Amino acid sequence: MSELVEKPEYLDFIREAVAEDLRTGRYKEVRTRFPPEPNGWLHIGHAKALFVDFGVAQDFGGKCNLRMDDTNPEKEDMEYVEAIKRDIKWLGFDWEDRLFFASDYYEKLYELACKLIKKGLAYVDDLDEEQIKEFRGTNVPDKNNITYTPPGRNSPWRDRSPEENLDLFERMRVGEFADGSKTLRAKIDMAHPNLLMRDPVMYRIRRIPHYRTGTKWCIYPMYDFAHPLSDAIEGITHSLCSLEYEIHRPLYEWFIQNCEVFPSRQIEFARLNLSHTVLSKRWLLQLVREKKVTGWDDPRMPTIAGMRRRGYPASGIRDFLGRIGIAKTDSLVDIQLLEHCIREELNTHANRYMAVINPVKLVIENWPEGKIEWLEAVNNPEDPSAGIRKIPFSSTLYIDRDDFREVPPPKYYRLYPGNQVRLRYGYIVTCTGFEKNPISGEIEKIRCVYDPNTRGGDAPDNRKVKGTIQWVCAIHAIPIEARLYDHLFEAERPMEVPEGKTFFDNLSDHSLTIESRAVAEPAVVEIEKGQTVQFERIGYFCKDPESTSSLAVFNRTVTLRDTWAKIEKKFQEKPH
Repeated sequence: MSELVEKPEYLDFIREAVAEDLRTGRYKEVRTRFPPEPNGWLHIGHAKALFVDFGVAQDFGGKCNLRMDDTNPEKEDMEYVEAIKRDIKWLGFDWEDRLFFASDYYEKLYELACKLIKKGLAYVDDLDEEQIKEFRGTNVPDKNNITYTPPGRNSPWRDRSPEENLDLFERMRVGEFADGSKTLRAKIDMAHPNLLMRDPVMYRIRRIPHYRTGTKWCIYPMYDFAHPLSDAIEGITHSLCSLEYEIHRPLYEWFIQNCEVFPSRQIEFARLNLSHTVLSKRWLLQLVREKKVTGWDDPRMPTIAGMRRRGYPASGIRDFLGRIGIAKTDSLVDIQLLEHCIREELNTHANRYMAVINPVKLVIENWPEGKIEWLEAVNNPEDPSAGIRKIPFSSTLYIDRDDFREVPPPKYYRLYPGNQVRLRYGYIVTCTGFEKNPISGEIEKIRCVYDPNTRGGDAPDNRKVKGTIQWVCAIHAIPIEARLYDHLFEAERPMEVPEGKTFFDNLSDHSLTIESRAVAEPAVVEIEKGQTVQFERIGYFCKDPESTSSLAVFNRTVTLRDTWAKIEKKFQEKPH
């Protein structure tokens, strides 16, 4: 935990509960699990769950399983399984040999369902989905806006005998009945104040091939039945899940108790809510399907694949997850904290290069004709072992258009007529004039003279030169495409929209700017795909997999400007 963030005592409530369970002998060891459904790509919200599941197990010398929660054949696929495994490994977590699938337990789950039937605690129902909802009832607000829940109604088939239910359930399994014609329901209490406890569905009929079991099964267990019993089968001591499952906990415990299996314990924590971001597979899928992004690995997406492609280091993500801690209540985390953690990590490890995003020519009028000088540049001032590289310097350079003003604004320390600047690693130059395109009025060329006694940027006469700018030698410049990414959503809370609007209306018009005229120093050809570097004075950039031998594409990972000071100030101003 960073010193910038004071860790309140309540953030460690899960570990306190685990420690108490070990102390009292409730459990002899700690076993957790991370149970994603293989129906999409992992995002930063899943990463928080990973961090909690694996972290708690590690802290208590226990183990964490990876289990694919694959009980919904309509949407699941082996492609997602492999993507999930790849993302988890990249984030630095290791399930070792403990990869499991809920589909491995189908036979055992069927046996446990039969056990409940024999105990008179489950029955086959002929009501369809809409009728089940109708009979269950709903929460009703009264005139004082106080919610109460009137009792539901029993199904006409609720009192079938165990023998009849066993027969019908077996016939469901062998495919005798049509999809949706029958379900298996737990017999609990149709007047229970928690609607989830009103005879929840345990099995439904679906003639859809499963990506692992094929057509072997035509009945599939529901999540609320399969999840606690899968935990029990694996001997999971602590089933750590997000806060929305708190209302499911009585059902979780009911299935474990009545199936008489290992007594796993469910503990809930607040999920990650990140500003300017949506963290729901359903909403992310909409972004992909509506082509608001290029795919699941679009660098603007909060998916692990998107963050990896953008250039986020796994260590920076883990640092972020450690700083936000674990809470019992939902809150919104400022995305600037994530960016701060990424920036801190990259500042230490990323090598430096020079690039110009929006180039304009700078001509040194008094430079010796035809001369090419090779200057030494430091690869990483934070890491002396990174060494140095050579950069070519000549009479014609490229500088960024933002580094020149015909008429400078107040406190502008870069180049303008009559002003001096340092060229990074090079010389001090003085602007002598400029040329414009007679038609467009765009500045095409800037003229200057250099001081040959200032190689390296230092002046023997100790003159004060406030501005230092980056540059690229024109004859050695490597063309690149710079993709400048920003927040995908303009709004801090994208899902909060007025009536008649959708979260699409909160999409930013500035989430991606493509600079196709950008150039960089020759050494960028050595940068590998997926490697993140710093373009000096511009930001951190990652070489995209779409790069070719003729054009390197660089995704902006994060800017150099660190706004963490604002976050820290806000935190310090909060009452404790």
